[in-house]
Amino acid sequence: MKGLLAVLSCILMLAAPLALAQDKGKAPTEAQKKQQARMSACNKQAGDKKGDERKKFMSTCLKGQDKTAGAPSAKQKAQQDKMGDCNKQANLKNMKGEDRKRFMSTCLGG
Repeated sequence: MKGLLAVLSCILMLAAPLALAQDKGKAPTEAQKKQQARMSACNKQAGDKKGDERKKFMSTCLKGQDKTAGAPSAKQKAQQDKMGDCNKQANLKNMKGEDRKRFMSTCLGG
């Protein structure tokens, strides 16, 4: 019985790499080639970025978006700045709940 298990183990160890090697014989599709080239280019551009910064950059780069994609327009930027200012004012006044909502609405609207 032990001999049979040893023979089966040997057969499995020899057959597994052969089965995996069959997939490697296929040539990559055009889409795969483009994605590989994009991945290589993005890796070079990522340089020494690390962590979340690298993940975000790679995601954007691999989607084919340029570095300015997703950047807010001037109008959006102005609204974001106004929102930040209103938030600071509300925080300084320790506003919470409904009072804060009313203040923010007035501040952002006016």
